[in-house]
Amino acid sequence: VQLQASGGGLVQPGDSLTLSCTASGRTFGGMGWFRQAPGKEREFVGVINLSGGTRYADSVKGRFTVSRDNAKNTVFLLMDSLKPEDTAVYFCAARATFFALPSSPNDYTHWGQGTLVTVSS
Repeated sequence: VQLQASGGGLVQPGDSLTLSCTASGRTFGGMGWFRQAPGKEREFVGVINLSGGTRYADSVKGRFTVSRDNAKNTVFLLMDSLKPEDTAVYFCAARATFFALPSSPNDYTHWGQGTLVTVSS
């Protein structure tokens, strides 16, 4: 079972960017996004369950949207109105439970390799 994340890059403040993460080998119930900035702990960004329920960190609520394509086992993170403080390595994560929306990294069993997002002018 692997999670493959992609879509990171260098953007300017105010721009939009979409990350994607595809799970191979099985279908997961909860698929989430975390990020880790240099010198900081990994923090929760957002999560979506199998029925489409979502949960977001306060810092991204209203700017970021998590969605998924169940047929392709893929989760997306649409990031709008990006700010320099959004700069981080973004990780996708997955867990088997169908309806839970956990925000702790300890509640996820599978992780992608991370993709770097840099927001700078």
